[in-house]
Amino acid sequence: MVYIYMARALPFVAGGSYIAPALPLIDKRRSFLGEQEAYPGTSGNLKGLPRGIIQDTSDFELRPLWSPSSVRSKVSVYSDRHLLAIPVGMKQKHNVDAMVQKFLPENFTIILFHYDANMDGWWDLSWSSKAIHIIAPNQTKWWFAKRFLHPDIVSIYDYIFLWDEDLGVEHFSPSRYIEIVKEEGLEISQPALDPDSGHIHHKITVRARTKKVHRRVYELRGNTRCSEASTGPPCTGFVEGMAPVFSRSAWDCTWHLIQNDLIHGWGLDMKIGYCAQGDRTQNVGVVDEEYVVHKGIPSLGGSGDETAKVLSRGRPTPRHGASAFDERIEIRRQSTWEFEVFKGRWNKAIAADKSWVDPFTSDRKRLRHRKKKNHFS
Repeated sequence: MVYIYMARALPFVAGGSYIAPALPLIDKRRSFLGEQEAYPGTSGNLKGLPRGIIQDTSDFELRPLWSPSSVRSKVSVYSDRHLLAIPVGMKQKHNVDAMVQKFLPENFTIILFHYDANMDGWWDLSWSSKAIHIIAPNQTKWWFAKRFLHPDIVSIYDYIFLWDEDLGVEHFSPSRYIEIVKEEGLEISQPALDPDSGHIHHKITVRARTKKVHRRVYELRGNTRCSEASTGPPCTGFVEGMAPVFSRSAWDCTWHLIQNDLIHGWGLDMKIGYCAQGDRTQNVGVVDEEYVVHKGIPSLGGSGDETAKVLSRGRPTPRHGASAFDERIEIRRQSTWEFEVFKGRWNKAIAADKSWVDPFTSDRKRLRHRKKKNHFS
């Protein structure tokens, strides 16, 4: 068990004292041999070391304090290893227990991000000492992921499951799911949602009972029109933020897309297809054969539980006669604001990077040109 405590984190307040030091990040590029090498600006810091001793990756695997002499010289080789990371609070303990018991026997490393600062309540679970526990009060899944799931730290894991805590897994097999995404070549995916799930926001996430996998949805009603001609979210190339699954390469890209200060992650799902390592209409999909139930239970900003107590720390008591403070409303306002900021940054980045070509816009232009050419031929 690894226990990292990050203190004094308050909603939407920057700063705070860190008991655990930040993990060092090393910028890297790929050489023509496919090996990772440091950028010139970084390599200068390492010039005092012989190259063969430098290790620029790590992992979350627990190591024994000692081992029998017969196995000391054996090198640990990790293959077919995967990672499940979940933000958790005590209110969802029973459900998280069911989730972990599904994943742990299937060669998964488990990380729990405790957003309610309560870790003591988990010790009675038999698997708790086998998990990595990280505590930071009032923080979101994307805040945790940006700080603790750097690509250099999760490089041994083939697939990264970054899931919410309120998913029912009665009809889900982790091993079969991985078999399917490998067979289908999905770099970014999610399990389909049971149609009876409490919260469904996008039709593409709903389970198609007769399919193994689907990559697009058809919708001719409402504001969103999805047809065979659709080339982007939310019609195709889309997964939702509650249960994404990333290949190692896709996560490397996605981690860099996550904005350090935009902790709610709104807008990421619309751009995540750019990290699909190719055509998002083919490399992003929803797995129907292995599906989950999204219970849609609010966590941060809940009321009447330990989470609410943690959230309220440091906030002045409302004056007599003042309207009640609704944390869920404030969180939604913050999320909406962050969404606009994210869209602005994306557009600004496109304008500034003259060498960047939108692969999907280019595809649409080529398709229109081809249709026009065929029309006049």
